[in-house]
Amino acid sequence: MVGQGPSRVNDAELIRAAQQGDHAAFEELVRQYDQPVLRLALHLTGSEHEAKDIYQEAFLKAYRNLGSFRFECSFYTWIYRIVSNLCMDYLRRKQVRKEDSPVRTSSEGEEFDFLEQLPDERAGASPEQDLMRRELGKRIKRALLKLSPRERMVFEMKHYQGLKLRTIGEALNTTEETAKNTLFRATQKLRSALADLK
Repeated sequence: MVGQGPSRVNDAELIRAAQQGDHAAFEELVRQYDQPVLRLALHLTGSEHEAKDIYQEAFLKAYRNLGSFRFECSFYTWIYRIVSNLCMDYLRRKQVRKEDSPVRTSSEGEEFDFLEQLPDERAGASPEQDLMRRELGKRIKRALLKLSPRERMVFEMKHYQGLKLRTIGEALNTTEETAKNTLFRATQKLRSALADLK
């Protein structure tokens, strides 16, 4: 996984150089972490536009605050913490505004998700399988939206990003045990919401 293991020493060198004003060193840090950061923001927000905004804001914040980086955690954990906080803010605002994904209204006045209407063009995909996949995707998306922003974030960081609970705890500025409890609550809520699929 990016940022864990041997590259951490390299990160420390890059951070020290960037703290001394070496812009190329910071650009290298961005290159190393840009894809995982963008992927995390995209998974958590569900919006490509918002993910790109959060991605830019996260690296801008990292650049502005790099001088105060104390090497108490890895750059990987630190940038994930910044992205997580920005995503949490976005999810809280979205919850207040009750915005949905790209919802359209049909001529009959019924709402539908435009993206869910696109067929699966992969080889071997049948219309029935495509419909079932879309329906399941909608159910999972609705169930995830019922989680609190923190529960959703922990669930997605664990299952979509493959992060360890310790890393999630550090990224969210909490303990591994709290992250584990939050993941358990999120999983229980999702199981309950999707119980009829068994």
